Amino acid sequence: MIKEFKLPDLGEGLTESEIVAWKVAVGDRVSLNQIIAEVETAKAVVELPSPYEGTIAKLHEQPGTVVEVGSPIVSFELSDPASAGLGSPPPSGAPEAAPGTSARLQPDQVAEPVETKRVPTLVGYGAEVEKGGRPARRLRNLGASTAGVSAAGYAPEQTTTTAALAERPRSTPPVRKLARDLGIDLASVPGTGPSGLITRDDVQAFVTEPGADHAPTAGTPTTGTAGTQAGDAVVGRQSGERETRTPIKGVRKHTAAAMVASAFTAPHVSEFLTVDVTPSMELLARLKASRAFAGYKLTPLTLVAKALCIAASRQPSVNSRWDEVNGEIVTMNYVNLGIAAATPRGLMVPNIKDAQAMTLTQLSTALTGLTDTARAGKTTPADLSGGTISITNIGVFGIDAGTPILNPGEAAILAMGAVRRQPWEYNGEIALRQLMTLSLSFDHRLVDGEQGSKFLADIGAILADPGMALTML
Repeated sequence: MIKEFKLPDLGEGLTESEIVAWKVAVGDRVSLNQIIAEVETAKAVVELPSPYEGTIAKLHEQPGTVVEVGSPIVSFELSDPASAGLGSPPPSGAPEAAPGTSARLQPDQVAEPVETKRVPTLVGYGAEVEKGGRPARRLRNLGASTAGVSAAGYAPEQTTTTAALAERPRSTPPVRKLARDLGIDLASVPGTGPSGLITRDDVQAFVTEPGADHAPTAGTPTTGTAGTQAGDAVVGRQSGERETRTPIKGVRKHTAAAMVASAFTAPHVSEFLTVDVTPSMELLARLKASRAFAGYKLTPLTLVAKALCIAASRQPSVNSRWDEVNGEIVTMNYVNLGIAAATPRGLMVPNIKDAQAMTLTQLSTALTGLTDTARAGKTTPADLSGGTISITNIGVFGIDAGTPILNPGEAAILAMGAVRRQPWEYNGEIALRQLMTLSLSFDHRLVDGEQGSKFLADIGAILADPGMALTML
């Protein structure tokens, strides 16, 4: 009995995903729950488990192909027809995963789709199929000829074995994707990471190695996501091309759509406040020297995050959202604090759940784990959803101020600038002090000027004198 497995909705109504890598080949025997593929959405890399036990009869798509939700990606020849129905579907939502790991979908989350309506697939509900069929699929150029690939999207001569796939060089999904975009065989790249792990820097160093010819053939379109644009530009220069064209997809596509929707939906207002944060910097120095805080990574962001949580409790409107469907303003009594993170895949805003209940050390640990996971490309859909208010730290790039765009669905976002030693009035005299500029953007439908100003002033007051936090709790 042949059974097709269709790409499921991997959470939050995403309509397409990219096949990153197959873990199996045609003819392989697979067991229930065995990982058969890695797929990349606009938000995370997800491992797909086998919903059936049997033999791989056909792989419908090549790695690098962007596939629409509901399209068949693999066919199984079932050894036991009774295994065609496996459990009941879960409620809609994104898969949970332990911090620092890729999301993994469970096999009992499978239900067969009904053609006439949206039904549970692997996770959540598949996108509605419009009349006239789905858009044509896009096959990315992988730096190799696609001659011999059948109309079904796979090579009949495919002979790769599971054992060979298991022996591939150790690297992370974003690094493998970068190498694939640059047309590089990871087997030829020396790894400098722990236990020979191949890092992003290893791949880029291999591309720019003098005398090496790793660029795609002239005339081949250069591809990649926002996270690979730097590598694409290097290849373009190496090959003498005057332009580099990068498909708009993945994180960049999702970010662009979200920012446009936010900018033209929520009426943005921005305010700025320059604060003498010398007392906060002195406090950080004392805490770092204290044995009680040994091992914790305490930074200005840690203090700003704590100050924001305190200030939000005094101005609840900044921690609310506009519910257009129900005609309501929803005010959250918790803070899921989003932190904008620059990653190899592009900009992401994972969030710390219930940040308002955390101590300074707990916030420090959560911030470190959140950013490390994001940069490793292992942020799960659950970490990226449910945020209520955000911080973007533009100061790490040496920038003083800006006008940040709201994360969609949130009422406010705070940008913290660089800490600089500058002349400042202090105790009636001019002295060198450590200054930071805070930039706040808020949705004027939800937050009035008075509320936004008081919120920003409260954060500034805490950073100027950390002891003020005791008067605000």
